Amino acid sequence: MNIEEIKDYVWRNAKDIFNRDPRELKLDRCNAMIKYSEFGNRNSKFGWEIDHIIPVSRGGTDDLTNLQALQWQNNVAKGDGKQCCVVKANDNYTDNVPNLHKEILYE
Repeated sequence: MNIEEIKDYVWRNAKDIFNRDPRELKLDRCNAMIKYSEFGNRNSKFGWEIDHIIPVSRGGTDDLTNLQALQWQNNVAKGDGKQCCVVKANDNYTDNVPNLHKEILYE
């Protein structure tokens, strides 16, 4: 599988946003908005990256079932540790805002 196929697979598994085009906007696991065209763009609040759910350094693999789309700031916050959500969508799903609770979703 090439990177475009992996990117498309990961994108399809991100959460849809009601009344939004799922080919353009989705939500990551932290409920942060991500935009398909902003893949790899750390200058965009809607930029996203492919993340290993279980980091390779902790025994995770490159298998598709271990990959997810994450807004880039949430991915940086996770590193190869716990998923800490530092960014989430606002209540109207029009913008990303700081997540003041920074909840940890899983170990």
